[in-house]
Amino acid sequence: MVQIFVRDNNVDQALKALKKKMQREGSFREMKRHVHYEKPSEKRARQKAEAIRRARKLARKRMQREGLLPAPKPRVPGAGAGGGSR
Repeated sequence: MVQIFVRDNNVDQALKALKKKMQREGSFREMKRHVHYEKPSEKRARQKAEAIRRARKLARKRMQREGLLPAPKPRVPGAGAGGGSR
């Protein structure tokens, strides 16, 4: 159960905190998944793909710790992929 307290009648800040918590817990992803019926075969395929993604991420992190792969490049805020200048 997610609980957010509103301080000084600042609803905008409380809403922002609520969205961040729900995003972190995966609530939005879960809600989107329940909008339409998911066939059992599609569910199995999705779960398998998620497991593969988790395993690859874990292996990549392990290899980085062992020094077999270079460390990830630090992200620069504001330099996202998209919205190029014209």
